[in-house]
Amino acid sequence: MADNLSDTLKKLKITAVDRTEDSLEGCLDCLLQALAQNNMETSEKIQGSGILQLFASLLIPQSSCTAKVANIIAEVAKNEFMRIPCVDAGLISPLVQLLNSKDQEVLLQTGRALGNICYDSHEGRSAVDQAGGAQIVIDHLRSLCSITDPANEKLLTVFCGMLMNYSNENDSLQAQLINMGVIPTLVKLLGIHCQNAALTEMCLVAFGNLAELESSKEQFASTNIAEELVKLFKKQIEHDKREMIFEVLAPLAENDAIKLQLVEAGLVECLLEIVQQKVDSDKEDDIAELKTASDLMVLLLLGDESMQKLFEGGKGNVFQRVLSWIPSNNHQLQLAGALAIANFARNDGNCIHMVDNGIVEKLMDLLDRHVEDGNVTVQHAALSALRNLAIPVVNKAKMLSAGVTEAVLKFLKSEMPPVQFKLLGTLRMLIDAQAEAAEQLGKNVKLVERLVEWCEAKDHAGVMGESNRLLSALIRHSKSKDVIKTIVQSGGIKHLVTMATSEHVIMQNEALVALALIAALELGTAEKDLESAKLVQILHRLLADERSAPEIKYNSMVLICALMGSESLHKEVQDLAFLDVVSKLRSHENKSVAQQASLTEQRLTVDS
Repeated sequence: MADNLSDTLKKLKITAVDRTEDSLEGCLDCLLQALAQNNMETSEKIQGSGILQLFASLLIPQSSCTAKVANIIAEVAKNEFMRIPCVDAGLISPLVQLLNSKDQEVLLQTGRALGNICYDSHEGRSAVDQAGGAQIVIDHLRSLCSITDPANEKLLTVFCGMLMNYSNENDSLQAQLINMGVIPTLVKLLGIHCQNAALTEMCLVAFGNLAELESSKEQFASTNIAEELVKLFKKQIEHDKREMIFEVLAPLAENDAIKLQLVEAGLVECLLEIVQQKVDSDKEDDIAELKTASDLMVLLLLGDESMQKLFEGGKGNVFQRVLSWIPSNNHQLQLAGALAIANFARNDGNCIHMVDNGIVEKLMDLLDRHVEDGNVTVQHAALSALRNLAIPVVNKAKMLSAGVTEAVLKFLKSEMPPVQFKLLGTLRMLIDAQAEAAEQLGKNVKLVERLVEWCEAKDHAGVMGESNRLLSALIRHSKSKDVIKTIVQSGGIKHLVTMATSEHVIMQNEALVALALIAALELGTAEKDLESAKLVQILHRLLADERSAPEIKYNSMVLICALMGSESLHKEVQDLAFLDVVSKLRSHENKSVAQQASLTEQRLTVDS
């Protein structure tokens, strides 16, 4: 065989120059046979013989051997080590020229050759890009799209594969294909050839690659991709095939317009059916599919329009089915159910309806099942749902009397920052303008001590911020001396003072209002802590800083006046020449700031 191959290669060198078609064809057949028996070894010999360079001259449209030459290139390019030599031998340009051929076999083998050279090869892709190969292939896909005979479908499959190898994991080449309008063409292909498994699969992989690119989403949204994918999905029985469709659906469903299209195309019903079929199975594939289906369901609910369509005033079949996931024994369904409720709870109307219809009790039962060594993701999801439900004013009192604070406080010992973060947010929402609840929580020493501890969680900015905000909220909503004393005794004052220097205006403001209440109600108790936290110096800085928002300047002056009741803090105010800073603010463009500056100036003058 080896000798035979060497002879063939020598003979080929001669016949390639003479162009005697019959003997040339015989040599090419021998090569194809050798490649079929041992591709790698034959490819190495071909490379060593220097024959690749000759192939460029054999790739001519008129020759009857052209398809075989392209076939040989396609076969050798299956080997990674042959791709750059194919580029260096100057084969790309003549191959791209052959894409203009009318001969179906030539087109097929040329598409294969270019696709294999591009596979995982930067050099191959660049050469095809420079020769303009992609546009010609897309034009072919467009013109051949409607023809359904097997030979044409095979060619379409090869061309799709070529474009995929050309652009895979390369953002700029994918963007180029999108600009050339490949997406509507591929969607049309999928619709027409959905009976052809190989072509369908190729389209799906291409969609999966392109859908990762943000710029593709708008183009996808302007096609009927949702309808085609759902139609295809309904036909699939095999797990692997459904998984391929899921891999396209997930990135597409990040786009709100496509979410709505998928809902309208009936995807949700398919997902609910999968959940029902797989919920009791312990097979690995089924568990994975249950997770994918329920995750996708939650993703569809992230769009405002798609979510509202599925809520149907709380009467919808989908909403009812999702509700039934929460008491289930399957952790994945509990999680998806709680996340779905959190997504439904994104406007007041939905929240009020759900609270009135007993959702809070279901979520509290779920949390109860996860107190001891519970599933952290389920805890986080259930707390997220409760936090969202607590936003409308009318829900707060109902949720408080249902015992939500007690249920939430059971997670105070959690060491998981995501759970801590949601727990804090839920409590903060619940006590908003609820004086009694704020006082009750503010006198809870365990809670306040934990908050003070979390105010120092420098590794978790979210937990740190929420702890500060809850400390401030307990004071602002309770206006209670007992709450202030508890916070002073637990060492919380310094954190409120630090919070006044936050980069977020809303947090600065909340801190200043809480500190003003402390100064008005319990100045004697908090005096030493306010002093050691350097509050007066911070207020001076806030007033002197031109970048401070008007409300920050206003509340800083209110606080200065309140601090004058303390001898030591009064002295600090005098030492820092506040009058200069305050008198400048009398001409501030904001009327409230200017008025407060006049009042503060009078106070400072009287007391100096």
